Amino acid sequence: MRQSFSGRIWRPRVETGEHHHQLAKETGLRELFAGILAYRALDTPSQVEAFLQPRLSQLPDPLALMDMDKAVARLIRVVEERESFVIYGDYDVDGVTSCALLYRYFNELGHPPRIYVPDRLTEGYGPNPQAMRTLAAEGARVVITVDCGIMAHESLEVAKEVGLDVIVTDHHQGRESLPPAIAVINPNRLDETFPHKELAGVGVAFYLLLALNRALRQRGQFQEASPAPDLKSLLDLVAVGTIADVASLTDLNRPLTSAGLRMDGAHLKPGLRALMEVARLSGDRMSAGQIGFQIGPRINAGGRLGKGSLGAELLITDDPQRAMEIARILDDYNQERQILEKKIFQEAVALIEGFGTVEGRHGLVVGREGWHPGVVGIVASRLAERYHRPTVVLALDEEGGGKGSARSIPGLDLYSAVSACEEHLAAFGGHRAAAGLTLRPRQLEPFTTAFDQAVREQNPTETFQPALLVDGELDIVLANLELAGRIERLQPFGRGNPEPLWIVRNVRLLDARVVKDRHLKCMLADPWEEVLDAIAFGVLPGEPGSGMLNATGRLDVAGTLAINRFRNRETVQLLIKDARPAE
Repeated sequence: MRQSFSGRIWRPRVETGEHHHQLAKETGLRELFAGILAYRALDTPSQVEAFLQPRLSQLPDPLALMDMDKAVARLIRVVEERESFVIYGDYDVDGVTSCALLYRYFNELGHPPRIYVPDRLTEGYGPNPQAMRTLAAEGARVVITVDCGIMAHESLEVAKEVGLDVIVTDHHQGRESLPPAIAVINPNRLDETFPHKELAGVGVAFYLLLALNRALRQRGQFQEASPAPDLKSLLDLVAVGTIADVASLTDLNRPLTSAGLRMDGAHLKPGLRALMEVARLSGDRMSAGQIGFQIGPRINAGGRLGKGSLGAELLITDDPQRAMEIARILDDYNQERQILEKKIFQEAVALIEGFGTVEGRHGLVVGREGWHPGVVGIVASRLAERYHRPTVVLALDEEGGGKGSARSIPGLDLYSAVSACEEHLAAFGGHRAAAGLTLRPRQLEPFTTAFDQAVREQNPTETFQPALLVDGELDIVLANLELAGRIERLQPFGRGNPEPLWIVRNVRLLDARVVKDRHLKCMLADPWEEVLDAIAFGVLPGEPGSGMLNATGRLDVAGTLAINRFRNRETVQLLIKDARPAE
């Protein structure tokens, strides 16, 4: 198979059958959409309509989740008897948005909880025994964990001993034994029959509020003078946490995130508006891309550098001035994080390539003393993308153990591979795409061998071939505003719902020019001299930009079709992602 200028093989994202071609026509879409429908498992007209017009009314009953009834019953007592309780969250975006979500709800009821976000550097991830003892000594009766807790058996045993009732809300992969809590709400419990597994932690927390709000209404809690909290007003937090956690933007996450992204600036939380301002983001609404690349990293920056509570404070404050103060602090932390990340990435690349070519390796493990544990996850993501291998990056300690993060590649179950190496680990947790782990002392070499072996044995060879997954072929004559508008209806794009990628075959580049030393602007012309405006961002220096500029013959290009809106004028444009010589 032909490689592109960037060294990738282009493959169909999914094999499309006649059924989806027929379904595309039945639902008023072009047959171009057949592969899009197939990949998203949309098999009936009603499923297509629900996907294209996501509504909150599509959400199933929250009581379908196991232990939801137990959690609601206990929280009714908290509300009615005004018991002291704590929201215990993770320090990442999913965790702090979950904290803010619950805080804002209970605050509207006139019973605000305490928020406890552990210090990443001194306490680590999830509930810890000392925190449980401290919270009980300070008078707490109930602890609700958000985005954590499913693996915290020892800590929740301590919580039980000191008289705390713990409600676990989590979405990470569980094991057969559950932690000793009065309720464990997690769609990824091994015994859970709830079919919707892709909720982020903030989605699980929102589901808890759906059930609790209904129960309180049925008990007459809300009157005209004290109406129920508006759960829809919290969906900007759900959108941010879900998208930043790279949860699949399908199934239940689609109506939740779509509703959150529709909220305009006047209704966004002051902290989110402040982050948009410091990041110099245009527009009145957040987009999925802005959350993933601008807003989320700034919220995360505090937790990565040991200031996780800042993100929660930012999202619960209604004071615009205080929100702006925190946003600027987080922006500074984000710049500091970027410097650390760049340094560790360069050192990791040197270590990996110092061992020789990666061609014969399947799972990469790299570690060093002195690396900051708060940024190893980002470095692991960049290395996995660079080498197209699942990657573990470890911040080692003096005893040869340490804390690390792992990131996967498409089509590979990372959690399964890490689980196979359990004997070398003191602790681990995560899901298919990402994991966190603690390495036992002096186990780096055997863990490295075991991880590579597990990855190799669990996955076919083609998993490790860098590939660009495409959704179909597009003729330039069809690339118009109508088609681009239909594609926009598929937003928000992200994991599980990738932006459609099209091959435009056998084109010449016209008027090609370099913009700001990094981008390539051009027109594409097919054999019938139909033309399409196009741009390739960040492709220079290197590939595929150099290959495109130096090509002497016709090319195939792969890209996404978008509407370019400039000065009240709309035009259609192809955003080029890769190119190769045409056959």
